[in-house]
Amino acid sequence: MHPARIAELLHPFLSATSCHSEPGRRPSEACPERSRKPALSLSKGEPAVLSQSQLRDISTYIDILQHWNSRINLTAIRSDEEIVTRHFGESLFVARHLFPKRQDPEGHDFSRVDIAPETNRALTPEGRTVANDQQLRTSVGLADLGSGAGFPGLPIKLWAPNIALTLIESSHKKATFLREIVRSLTLTSVDIQNVRAEALPHATFNVVTLRAVERFTESLTVASTLLAPAGRLALLIGSSQLDQARYALPHLFWDQPIPIPTSQSRIMLIGTVPK
Repeated sequence: MHPARIAELLHPFLSATSCHSEPGRRPSEACPERSRKPALSLSKGEPAVLSQSQLRDISTYIDILQHWNSRINLTAIRSDEEIVTRHFGESLFVARHLFPKRQDPEGHDFSRVDIAPETNRALTPEGRTVANDQQLRTSVGLADLGSGAGFPGLPIKLWAPNIALTLIESSHKKATFLREIVRSLTLTSVDIQNVRAEALPHATFNVVTLRAVERFTESLTVASTLLAPAGRLALLIGSSQLDQARYALPHLFWDQPIPIPTSQSRIMLIGTVPK
């Protein structure tokens, strides 16, 4: 799929103000008022939300997913454009909320990943303070529970490459697919755990993501055990599951749910473990 088209489809999910579904609009259709302003900025001097490299990686990911999907059932969605909007769009929407981009006055872009205090920050050659490479590599551990075809974990990794990502997938075939994606995109600091999440150590991760899993309430409980103090649980769910999530984990501090662009019922819900 052409990177420019991917960028256009992803723009509603990455813009500061996103449109939501309207009567008569197909799920894969971008906001008409923004369709001329893609997620990738091509104008000189304007910072890109997604780089050409990131867009090429998404295109490669789609090609591999479609090839594997003909052999094993990774996703019921078969259209390239719907894969972009339903899978990558939703995943990148949560990524930009978990790890918002910030830019210095000269347009350089750094992903905010809740790094170490100012006293542990390093200077760039121009004199600006940014986290050093080691701090960025080790600052955030994110686990994607029931990763399946890699959503939302792998798109989050493409958005914030400095996180340490763990993909938890009990299906051997799906875990093999995930390894193929990681190898093909040459991603680093990605650990694929072909086990049930209950087998992993408790209080291990700063962030846990959950999307489209079976046994929702049970999965919520398991996900909460994986979170370290002050860790965040990010859910991509239907609005009908909102009360169920809050009821299952009353000890979390829940943010207000945020509607997902182009969807009539999907929401993002983030809860934080007390310190």
